[in-house]
Amino acid sequence: MPADRVLTGRDPVSGTPLAVTVAAGRITGIGPGPAQETRFLSPGLVDLQVNGFAGHDLNADGLTPQTVVALTHTLFASGVTTFVPTLVTAAHDRITRALQAISAARRTDRLVEHAIPYAHLEGPHISPQDGPRGVHDATWVRPPSLSEFADWQAASGDLVGMVTLSPHFPEAADYTAVLTGQGVHVAVGHTHAEPAQITAVVDAGARLCTHLGNGAHAVLARHPNYLWTQLADERLTAGFIADGHHLPADTLTAMLRAKGPDRSLLVSDAVALAGLPPGRYRTPIGDAVELHADGRLVQSGTPYLAGAARGLADGVAQAVTAARLSLGEAVRLATGQPGRFVGGRGTVTVGAPADLLRFDWVPGASTLGIDTVLVLGQEVGPPRATR
Repeated sequence: MPADRVLTGRDPVSGTPLAVTVAAGRITGIGPGPAQETRFLSPGLVDLQVNGFAGHDLNADGLTPQTVVALTHTLFASGVTTFVPTLVTAAHDRITRALQAISAARRTDRLVEHAIPYAHLEGPHISPQDGPRGVHDATWVRPPSLSEFADWQAASGDLVGMVTLSPHFPEAADYTAVLTGQGVHVAVGHTHAEPAQITAVVDAGARLCTHLGNGAHAVLARHPNYLWTQLADERLTAGFIADGHHLPADTLTAMLRAKGPDRSLLVSDAVALAGLPPGRYRTPIGDAVELHADGRLVQSGTPYLAGAARGLADGVAQAVTAARLSLGEAVRLATGQPGRFVGGRGTVTVGAPADLLRFDWVPGASTLGIDTVLVLGQEVGPPRATR
């Protein structure tokens, strides 16, 4: 373990210069930093929804532990120090094998084990309807099954810590009650459910909304509808994709204001094409897709999104511009807020894991300029040649 280290930077909330002392993987002291410091210092970013990044695909057939390790270290270089691998709707055995690969990766690398608190199943218990289903394969959409969930947990060492489901299934409320009783987070998403069905799963313990405003019909009844119900229920914390494509600026602004800063968080929903050059690709999700130069990823020949192709550092910067947030407000939505759902991470406090991010930012920038990333006090990125 490295000896004591001091990292300096300005608090993005207050602008106050800080000096954070790190030892044995933990934050051991916080004091005043140099007044001339221009970079910002925050907790590492926490992303509750990552399908892949920079060519590393969690949903590709034949996922290996090596891919999970490579993905994790690539995310470190982008400022993300905690993330939740997200698996989408697929056959039972395919999901099982992917969970086992993630579990094996955690056993082989200490930093990977720390960075991945659990896995997120985004499906297969989602709406079969076009629109809410998104680009998930309709072949494998199915009702919640406690026996199937038990099989996944047995095969992976209880790795699943979050499940996204549509409350329209008759089994949804009972399923939610059992999972939340086991400490698993349940999120509403990819749904066409009626308001009463959503309320029933929230009563049963659901506390999150998966990328609210997306995975939805292109045209909805004015009211009532499933968006209003999720926005109105103060028990639900909503995840938002602030990549500039999934939600128009006015929509993101209004939804963030409706949920409020204590019931909102940012996710990337990044897929394997995030960070790759523009072009046409074939992927396990969406098949033929097209990545535009501005980061918009669509099914080829359609206007429909096929996932997100920008990282969470981009989302923080985009949220400042699009939703008229302060830098500190946007950073909190990508650190402390999602950190509530992974054991209280995403804070700079004495005793907390030394997962830290130092970055540059100027108003109007499209991303954060990553300078230094620490995970458990160990410097993990970005490569020095890019600084």
